[in-house]
Amino acid sequence: MPVAKRRPGKPTQGRFRHGIKAPLVFSAVLAVVAGTATSIFATGGGTKVLRVDLGFTAAGIAFIASLVICAMLMMAETPNAEHLSKGSGVNRSSAKPDPKPGAARPATDPEPDGEPRYGERLPRQDT
Repeated sequence: MPVAKRRPGKPTQGRFRHGIKAPLVFSAVLAVVAGTATSIFATGGGTKVLRVDLGFTAAGIAFIASLVICAMLMMAETPNAEHLSKGSGVNRSSAKPDPKPGAARPATDPEPDGEPRYGERLPRQDT
């Protein structure tokens, strides 16, 4: 969408239509859970000092990893633009159409030698 046609307050259609707030909140909640669990379980008992340093490390790793995974999933979900499916294209179909309807197809092997080609099955031989 051209810049001149954008209206303030309306979301743009296309690439940036997904919100960024949901992945950030999800990553932050996951980081808090991972940091709290690591701090508690890394102490080794109730009489020892809480390992906050390991908690912050685990929270940072969980935040970054979950944010990267969310971003990759959002990119994979984004459908192609409409203009990509229009037009003739060069390789739009894997099947080649007949040059003329009802025309004879050219022979692929003018002189068959009786030997199997690559990928063909051999005839069963009973001995």
